[in-house]
Amino acid sequence: MTDLQMSLIGAAGVFVAGVFAYNKWQEHKAKKSVERAFASEHDDVLLRPGDIVRSEPSFEPKPAAPADDAPAPVPVAAPPVARADDAAEPPHAPPAPAAAPAEALTPATELATSLVDPLIDVLIPLALEAPVRGDKILPVLHTLRHVGNKPVHFIGLHVNGDWEPIVHGGVYTKLQAGVQMASRTTALNELEYSELVTRLRAVADDIGAEPEIPDMIEVMGESRTLHRFVSGHDAQLGVNLLSYGAPWSIATLIGALEKQGFDVRPDGRYIMPDGDGGQLFTLTTNVTLGADTTSRLTLLLDVPCVAPARDGFGAMLACAKALVGRLDAVIVDDSDQALTDQALAEINSQVLDFYQEMEAADIPAGSTRAMRLFS
Repeated sequence: MTDLQMSLIGAAGVFVAGVFAYNKWQEHKAKKSVERAFASEHDDVLLRPGDIVRSEPSFEPKPAAPADDAPAPVPVAAPPVARADDAAEPPHAPPAPAAAPAEALTPATELATSLVDPLIDVLIPLALEAPVRGDKILPVLHTLRHVGNKPVHFIGLHVNGDWEPIVHGGVYTKLQAGVQMASRTTALNELEYSELVTRLRAVADDIGAEPEIPDMIEVMGESRTLHRFVSGHDAQLGVNLLSYGAPWSIATLIGALEKQGFDVRPDGRYIMPDGDGGQLFTLTTNVTLGADTTSRLTLLLDVPCVAPARDGFGAMLACAKALVGRLDAVIVDDSDQALTDQALAEINSQVLDFYQEMEAADIPAGSTRAMRLFS
């Protein structure tokens, strides 16, 4: 190889190295330009940490304007922790939590406390790494709606300082989950709670949160205590109408019941509406859906699910007496013994005592809390 060839090869190598270095320098300049273009110092106004009111999870209403003599809001207390010897005690109602003035609650806060209720739910705070938008976390939260037959709900502390159900467009600094501790049929058990904890940790990981899990032994004790109360107040009160003569034709009966105000459902149920979308009491024909006749009707009042102000028993009794004249029937008990006015008055007195017991337990009959427990 001649000196000329060696010189040309050397020059070519220097040229290639120069081009490579120039390209790297240009790439570095472009990268810095992009970083400067997109590295805005302006935070999202809704997600700016400095603008957020921080407070520990609670269900206190948003305070009114400060005043020198204004009393501090009273927080709602959680149910007591059940002790090991609770099983030996007779069923009793959990003590009522202290409540803040109803007029101080916003509609959103009122709805939040009905969904995640410290008296009937296990409360599980979730600390967020950063404020989150409702539309970002709702799809994840919707994957955890029940454990067993117990509903699970989530609420969030909005940047305005109010607790509310998670909604699209909301921005939240803290979350709280709640699982119902008892239903009409069962208390929350160890398997359900373990499932909840496992699934909740997965949800928390997806949304950047850290759950504060309550102790299982304490939760199980509280759940059994609440379920004892529910079982002790699961009362359904019925009166029967017995035909004096021939059985009634179902076709004729339907017309009479509709005139009396009953809503005849396609599944064969007969509902007396309360005027607000709910029901006062029901009626059954005591025969199968395809039967042609019946000689016995039963009116049934689900006592804990009807507010005292609606006088469900009085309305049911008035309906029964009206049907007596319309259908030529007699009001009897389950043993087909005629119910006298005195006996019916005694039953009404027992119903009033029942309502007082539920009120004293802060689970008023017909309330949202009672409807959740006795649904």
